[in-house]
Amino acid sequence: MYVAVKGGEAAIANAHSLLADRRRGDRSVPALRLDQIVEQLALGVDRVMSEGSLYDRELAALAIVQARGDMIEAIFLVRAYRTTLPRFGYSRPIDTANMLVERRVSATYKDLPGGQLLGPTFDYTHRLLDPELAAGADVAEPLLRQTEAQAMPRVSAILAREGLIEPDGDMPQDHVRGDITREPLEFPMARDIRLQALSRGDEGFLLALGYSTQRGYARNHPFVGEIRIGEIELDLDVPELPFAVPLGTVRVTECQMVNQFKGSAKAPPQFTRGYGLVFGQSERKAMAMALCDRALRAKELGEDVVAAAQDEEFVISHSDNVQATGFVEHLKLPHYVDFQAELDLVRRMRAEYDARENPAKIEEKREAAE
Repeated sequence: MYVAVKGGEAAIANAHSLLADRRRGDRSVPALRLDQIVEQLALGVDRVMSEGSLYDRELAALAIVQARGDMIEAIFLVRAYRTTLPRFGYSRPIDTANMLVERRVSATYKDLPGGQLLGPTFDYTHRLLDPELAAGADVAEPLLRQTEAQAMPRVSAILAREGLIEPDGDMPQDHVRGDITREPLEFPMARDIRLQALSRGDEGFLLALGYSTQRGYARNHPFVGEIRIGEIELDLDVPELPFAVPLGTVRVTECQMVNQFKGSAKAPPQFTRGYGLVFGQSERKAMAMALCDRALRAKELGEDVVAAAQDEEFVISHSDNVQATGFVEHLKLPHYVDFQAELDLVRRMRAEYDARENPAKIEEKREAAE
């Protein structure tokens, strides 16, 4: 056994060395710098920060390099690093109405107070490869204009004035009800805990579930009330000080979905909400999160639970890509003893089957052996 273990250790060490070599690639090609990744692969960095639950662009860029571009592995690295950091408090709840908006679009109202801002988006680009990018062509400076600061109330606030959408609800005095990074998941969940899990859930998984709701599984026709992207300031209450301390700003993407609701014995016909909020610029993830959030409110709103997207335990238990990849990839590890037990069982079952179905053949084998 000792020799086998030593041999395994040597193989693992060599595999790590080969991995480092493949990660570096051709030595004649300049090595990637973290600032290049932060600036030019910003959406990948944002995804790693969001699903890794850690807002740090350089660490996310480092994780992407270390993982050779494997986003789930990079998210795993960031999550692992996050567990080493001390927790010294909770920031105040952010008010996205005060966001310094970079992009803001609505599919429900054409003319909004504060206007619509297209900002940086792929929505109107032609999906054609651009050879000039490969040639490193210069990029023209964007057009800028001076504007006066304008209030940008949420679309939900506009609908709320007429009583046509469910209210926001009151913020509890102790706004931190739970923290999924420090406490085990328990079902059923309060909505704020569920939103935490969805916020760092796998984008592809949530996207597929959100798409399923649009195709008729838990059908609930949504409208994008508003998507807004921008910088928001974080404040921290310090017990020794009579005022909140600003920690800095973070970029977030917020999506509010507006859904029809025919009403119930307790509520009149009105619109209901699905909500998504993630780090960085990630509209697809925020929209998928909002779709899943609304689907998961089925029991709360008295709707029939008929689809996977409405099943809280199914969605939350399988949305975490770090847990999912660990469980799937552990199948690569040695299972020799388990397999030998299964192999022995199948051989015995096969022998019993042959004895029952082909007794003559079994007798021939016995005579041949004698």
